[in-house]
Amino acid sequence: MNVSEEHNQRMAKLTFASVYPHYIEKVEKKGRTKEELHQVIEWLTGFDESALQQLIAEKVGFETFFKRAHLNPNAVLIKGMICGYRIEDIDNPLTKQVRYLDKLVDELAKGKKMEKICREY
Repeated sequence: MNVSEEHNQRMAKLTFASVYPHYIEKVEKKGRTKEELHQVIEWLTGFDESALQQLIAEKVGFETFFKRAHLNPNAVLIKGMICGYRIEDIDNPLTKQVRYLDKLVDELAKGKKMEKICREY
């Protein structure tokens, strides 16, 4: 999918620390836990809780966040619509990675089972 370069730059500069509280609020509002959120983030990125706290403290942008991540090879199995975009059609690698994370958080909030969210087939 063609998204504007401006959109891609905005995604790159957006800090994980600014979005993280919204992720927590979203999942907790739907009865899921911060620990489950961390499990999903760790599955996607390889970041454990201490690494996440360090990234938050550093106020890294998503560009740095995903450069440091060890993306799970099964992340390519994340498909579907999120924020009006079909993930598998997004061309920009960073924007696609951010949308992977958004999709996982969304699935967690919607009550999907952890093994389905983490694509453990």
